[in-house]
Amino acid sequence: MHSAAPHTLNLGVLAHIDAGKTSLTERLLHAAGVIDEVGRVDDGTTRTDTLALERQRGITIKSAVVSFSIGGTAVNLIDTPGHPDFIAEVERVLSVLDGAVLVVSAVEGVQAQTRVLLRTLRRLRIPTLIFVNKADRRGARCEGVLRHIAERLTPDIVPMGTVSGLGTREAAFTPYTGGSAGAGGFTARLAELLAGHDDALLSAYVDDAASLSYDRLRAELARQTRSALVHPVFFGSAVTGVGVRELIDGIREFLPSSAGDAEGPVSGSVFKVERGAAGEKIAYVRVFTGTVRTRDRLELRSGGDGGVVREGKVTAVSVFDQGSDVRRQEVRAGRIGKLWGLGDVRIGDVLGVPREGVGPSSRFFAPPTLETVVTPLRPADRGALHLALTQLAEQDPLIDLRQDDIRQEVSVSLYGEVQKEVVQATLAEDFGLDVSFRETTTICVERVAGTGSAFEIIDKDPNPFLATVGLRVAPAPVGAGVEFRLGVELGSMPYAFFRAVEETVGETLHQGLHGWRIPDCTVTMTHAGYWPRQSHAHGTFDKSMSSTAGDFRNLTPLVLMDALREAGTVVHEPMHRFRLDVPADTVGAVLPVLARLRAVPHSPTADGASYRLEGDIPAQQVHALEQLLPGLTRGEGELESAFDHYEPVRGGTVPRRARTDHDPLHRKDYLLRVVRRTGSAAR
Repeated sequence: MHSAAPHTLNLGVLAHIDAGKTSLTERLLHAAGVIDEVGRVDDGTTRTDTLALERQRGITIKSAVVSFSIGGTAVNLIDTPGHPDFIAEVERVLSVLDGAVLVVSAVEGVQAQTRVLLRTLRRLRIPTLIFVNKADRRGARCEGVLRHIAERLTPDIVPMGTVSGLGTREAAFTPYTGGSAGAGGFTARLAELLAGHDDALLSAYVDDAASLSYDRLRAELARQTRSALVHPVFFGSAVTGVGVRELIDGIREFLPSSAGDAEGPVSGSVFKVERGAAGEKIAYVRVFTGTVRTRDRLELRSGGDGGVVREGKVTAVSVFDQGSDVRRQEVRAGRIGKLWGLGDVRIGDVLGVPREGVGPSSRFFAPPTLETVVTPLRPADRGALHLALTQLAEQDPLIDLRQDDIRQEVSVSLYGEVQKEVVQATLAEDFGLDVSFRETTTICVERVAGTGSAFEIIDKDPNPFLATVGLRVAPAPVGAGVEFRLGVELGSMPYAFFRAVEETVGETLHQGLHGWRIPDCTVTMTHAGYWPRQSHAHGTFDKSMSSTAGDFRNLTPLVLMDALREAGTVVHEPMHRFRLDVPADTVGAVLPVLARLRAVPHSPTADGASYRLEGDIPAQQVHALEQLLPGLTRGEGELESAFDHYEPVRGGTVPRRARTDHDPLHRKDYLLRVVRRTGSAAR
């Protein structure tokens, strides 16, 4: 029998770029005694930025795991990228966290990415502490940043102490204690905030606020923080180490550790996959229950509870311990481990039994809204490029590859220009491939406008295939996905033929009338028919007289496109919600530019000497606004933007996307391509 699993805290460090989260990670490791010297991002000596590209650029690109101990709790600390182009890395980490530290700069304050992160952490109810870094930097603020956090992030914050010497190397953080100066005001503010989330506490507060002891409020603060209702705020500096010890105490006091049931059935989540020196896959796994051992055979699930189930055998295990990973025979519940041998593993896979309410396909952030064509500078490298991009997509599932066999091209979907530069550098350094990119374009979607139907009957012109297929297409709510229904008897033909139609419908809807994916609609099969298997007297199969699944796969795109033509589709483009703060005297110059960029601002609101504009702007125009803003506002304008929704394209030409399929919109060309592919004449 195994003993109870030790307590473990899987802790994420998250922030906007340049807030200092990697420096804070170094300081936490130093304070815990794991490293003797604090590494520097500028020098490329940090423990978590291990990629050559990360050290060259001074930014985190891939999440990294290091470990240390706080008392009797093993902490697996996961450093995540801060740049919004690498939000997919953050997304995968969120599903394995017990708690988080959100880093905010005392100089720059709340940034666009900070808002996206805390909004998501709160939605997922992940307990989160806030660390206001760079208290020693010139321009550092305390009250201003706290007000910024309360206005732009959440009012449910609790400053845990006072700062002196702000903006100097002598900056110091003094935590509140039961008898410390200022503790009285702290206790009153704390009681008022906590009472808003607890009826019993509210009743006691209303009856006699003075009766609420500091110890009771502190215990209630811990409970509400672990429930992700409130967020303690610490000030300090990762460079000087000020406030870091208090933050560690806060992690111990306010964030929940988990033991997990090491004897239960195995349940885990794969949040990262990398390649070893020999090209083998290495899976980073959070084990929620059970114990994974070397030589265990594990089930891998993708796409939710009903998704594809695969199997793999674990050949080696390592766990994180005191800063690095070390080989072990097992990884137990609550821990993070690295597993070798799972050759078919993918990011997002569930190991063993799925956790209730959490599927492999969970998405917390918006998908990429940009794409670009990647071409090798040497034509002979086309095959190697596709293989390399496939490996990169394994490590980042939101890099969606789109193969165009007709034009011999590959497109990749991206979040932004920095990610494109990183992909280019990675292909050069890791794979020896020099590539160029076409201009980045926006990824639109198509939505079904009405209802449309079409059918083709077996052995009747113009149908050349031995299949009868009828389909009705109708709109579905945003986010509903594609639903395939049967309007005919299931027993009217072999199940394999129904399955062929359903699968082909899903594939065909990746390219609608304008070439864009149709994400939401209902498709009902209204007609079905086939010719049974025919054999000659000597027993040979006569394909020319017998229906096959290929007949249904080839006919379905033609019927579906005819139904879509009748229904009609509308192209929708991605829209960002923006927030723009500009000097009051520049509003007159900014508004016409916003109109030219097809932005729709709401009424501007005065905020001291500046004006705030909020509204929607097409995603493809955000980069142009970022470029123009400094000149329009003397460099004082501040822009935040993030994907919000899709809207119909208004004005101008409706964007089209080049097709990569056999183009069922053009029947004659489609039939020629299908004949060439199958090597058979259309009947």
